[in-house]
Amino acid sequence: MIKKEVIRWGFIGCGSVTEIKSGPAYKLTKGFEIHAVMRRDFEKLKDYAVRHQISKYSTDANALIQDPDIDAIYIATPPDSHKYYALKVATAGKPCCIEKPLSPSYSESLEICNAFQKNNTPLFVAYYRRSLPRFLKVKEWLDANYIGEIRHISAHLSKPANEKDLSKTYNWRTDSKIAPAGYFDDLASHGLDLFTFLLGDITEAHGISLNQQNLYSAKDAVSAVWKHDSGITGSGVWNFGCNEHLDHVTIYGNKGHIEFSVFHEKPILLKSESKNETLFIENPKHIQTYHVENMRDVLLKNKTAHPSTGSTALHTSWVMDKILKTIT
Repeated sequence: MIKKEVIRWGFIGCGSVTEIKSGPAYKLTKGFEIHAVMRRDFEKLKDYAVRHQISKYSTDANALIQDPDIDAIYIATPPDSHKYYALKVATAGKPCCIEKPLSPSYSESLEICNAFQKNNTPLFVAYYRRSLPRFLKVKEWLDANYIGEIRHISAHLSKPANEKDLSKTYNWRTDSKIAPAGYFDDLASHGLDLFTFLLGDITEAHGISLNQQNLYSAKDAVSAVWKHDSGITGSGVWNFGCNEHLDHVTIYGNKGHIEFSVFHEKPILLKSESKNETLFIENPKHIQTYHVENMRDVLLKNKTAHPSTGSTALHTSWVMDKILKTIT
């Protein structure tokens, strides 16, 4: 807990994710203030600062991290630079939130987590679905035992190649040096992290991954199976060269099942022997709002735990690398 009334945040990176998803959530959360922003492109940096009424901005990340007027840091850069900035923030001893995935690999994620644990400094990761009401309702249904003993979770996410992919225009999200498995790194990380939140840690994971389309250097097709600590089994398919956009998850129990989408804003469905319910729960306009408010409650209001921390994100990194066979 920080003994202040207002925590002043510095943003490293102020690209598209900060425009609507996260930036306004920090600005509108009582007890938080965006004090300064950093970006290497000065013109884009100044434009962002002016539009969002942020008076302090710099192209120097080190100056922002060391600024005594900044209490906490939000790292919103592509994942290949997360470790570089995070280690500097950990050394400075400032609370930090890092965009997902925590890093491109389990080994780098472990270095990041160890650095913050060494200084006993709070580390959060923007797996904000753990804080969204629609998924908290799914967890409530599971905890209420409506579908009985949980047996299996099945996930499917597929999308057509987009115009940028087809034109072979550069995109860091499909650059294997930044995101080895392309959109799997960016999108499947959200799903797998959510599944562990709902069903517990994963103890075994195996996968097949390849590049079917040869449109970019990263992988574009991944299939996986896994086992949760409780014995629940799981299977998933992520393919980014199919003819339609599908996003569907089913959790099967011995007394019913639950259906939902990870990304699509569709109703969640419960069908069981004791209860049938279909609910549409709208996401907030700024989707990281509840995630950011939960950080505020930990840092300023002595709430004991946040649902998405460095350690939970580290586990997701481990699962991803096990599926991609980059660790044994």
